[in-house]
Amino acid sequence: MGRRSVMFTPGDRPEMLRKSPTAGADVIVFDLEDAVAPGRKADARETVRAVLADPAFDPDCEVCVRVNATESAVTADLEALFQTAEHDELRFDSVMLPKVDSPGDIEGLVDELARYDVSLPVFALLESAAGVLAAPAIAAVPATDALVFGAEDLSADLGATRTAEGTEVLYARERIVLAAGAHDCTAIDTLVTDFGDDAQLRKDSAFSVQLGYDGKLAIHPTQVEPINEAFTPTDEDREWARTVLEAKRSADAEERGVFEVDGEMIDAPLIAQAERIRSRAVAAEQWPANRQ
Repeated sequence: MGRRSVMFTPGDRPEMLRKSPTAGADVIVFDLEDAVAPGRKADARETVRAVLADPAFDPDCEVCVRVNATESAVTADLEALFQTAEHDELRFDSVMLPKVDSPGDIEGLVDELARYDVSLPVFALLESAAGVLAAPAIAAVPATDALVFGAEDLSADLGATRTAEGTEVLYARERIVLAAGAHDCTAIDTLVTDFGDDAQLRKDSAFSVQLGYDGKLAIHPTQVEPINEAFTPTDEDREWARTVLEAKRSADAEERGVFEVDGEMIDAPLIAQAERIRSRAVAAEQWPANRQ
């Protein structure tokens, strides 16, 4: 399953939680952290658990729960989720840990989950200077399945001023995608906070793709479709990739490492690019099942 769009939904809004799968996001995140007021944390925990335990809740996308950042809050979040013997019936697939500063933060979450005999892939949300600098080590933790860039909190941590161009966080944005690539993690890019600015979202999503990200955060259902479009290969891209990979099979049979496609010399980097396009298309279910 792809992770082109990763959409947050407040954990204290049951009607929104139940409706969230209809937005078309590849990943829906039930948020117990920033989207919930401090006085409503307990209500949100119970609401999220009730929805996840409901047999009628059976979405066809990945379901993730964002827990809170502090150790005591994580303990309370997990106790609320896994407080009964029926925890294996909860319908969710992964957990997101915010404000990850070091590998120890991920390892602490893993240990806490183990108390309930639970093992889940972790989305590590990097949104501080310490977290960005530790990105390679965080990505190397076996439980880390995705690195997520949080530019807004990083800017606050640095005292930087956010701009539409994003040059103030470009180094961090690039460092995170590099760390993810080096450790075979999914890389999820930061959000566009103005969910009414479709043009900015499309421009920023296209840049995310250029940087090598696999997906992007969303905070509103209207952001999902533009993000999905940006991370889905075009017809032209898919045709080029199919042609290259078919030509590669012939070249392999003839033991040729370099070959030509429509006047273009194809070598290992371009083959890797074609394979990446195929992977994105498969994740978006836009690659024929009978084509390799």
